[in-house]
Amino acid sequence: MEPQQIREGYLVKKRSVLNYWTAVWVVLSDDGLEFYKKKTDQSPKGMIPLNGATLVNPCQDCGNRVLVFKITTLKKQDHFFQASHVEERELWVKDIKRAITCLQGGKKFARKSTRRSIRLPDTVNLAQLYTLLRDQDEGVKELKLERENRIFNHCFTGSTVVDWLISKEKARNRPEALMLSTGLLNEGFLQPAGDLSKEGAESGENSVFLDQTDAFYYFADSGFFCEGYSSDEDSLLKEEFRGKIVKQGCLLKQGHRRKNWKVRKFILRNDPPYMHYYDPTKGEDPLGSVYLRGSVVTALEFVPDAKKYDIEGNLFEIITSEETHYYLQAATGEERKGWIEAVQEVSKSGK
Repeated sequence: MEPQQIREGYLVKKRSVLNYWTAVWVVLSDDGLEFYKKKTDQSPKGMIPLNGATLVNPCQDCGNRVLVFKITTLKKQDHFFQASHVEERELWVKDIKRAITCLQGGKKFARKSTRRSIRLPDTVNLAQLYTLLRDQDEGVKELKLERENRIFNHCFTGSTVVDWLISKEKARNRPEALMLSTGLLNEGFLQPAGDLSKEGAESGENSVFLDQTDAFYYFADSGFFCEGYSSDEDSLLKEEFRGKIVKQGCLLKQGHRRKNWKVRKFILRNDPPYMHYYDPTKGEDPLGSVYLRGSVVTALEFVPDAKKYDIEGNLFEIITSEETHYYLQAATGEERKGWIEAVQEVSKSGK
């Protein structure tokens, strides 16, 4: 019987030799994980069997890298993967865990879970709780907080999270709310900002979430950044990151000079409308930004002067108000449609 394909997309994978990370196209089937150098490649670079494998999420073995999960095979080989945002990581982890469980029980993979929902503290769905926390209207508000001559943008206090959990009846009391908050911190959904909360996160074997008004935290996939008192020019640059994240994920981008295609992580924000792109294997400093106010985005059948470079379709183009052209390639037609609609909506915002 042919393996059932469950999920595919870009992830960043740690190479088995040296501390080197690279973007790969990953295909999850019901019995293994194949990874390719490019989506268009016919043969995988490797295959990770899931029979007897274990999964660790989140994985804290990779220094300051967040959103990492680890698969250990039956032969004790470790494979590290990094997602571009929290929701993406949780979708991969959920399907991989289920595939491993199905192999163990000799059952066929099915997306619909037969597990009953039990509302007990040790079975709380932290990913679902995180989604509620992030809700724009009903969740915890992201603020600009000041401490020790530093400004923390898109932040909130530990006490705010605890108060919210109790007020929304997600916890019966402060100790239970603290337990849930610490779980969110350990799972990487919440991140410490500032010395006090970082000390709590690094205390002992497990992280400790602080129920204090001067302990700052932020959402793992938010627009968080910290700044000191800076010049007007620096402040103007920081304006690019003040908007709410509308959409994020990996796309192929054509280079302006060499015309080659590379995997880039994109973060789309509104008000002001910017799209920043990053090397997904590196840190959090963007390679560049696209100001979208007044821009035009359209689907394409082909890219001019694409030459010999691999193109599978799902192309689209962004032309800025200054007539700079950006050629991008999505993994699927549905993904391309989603990006085009999001960019069109954001390009109308701003001042």
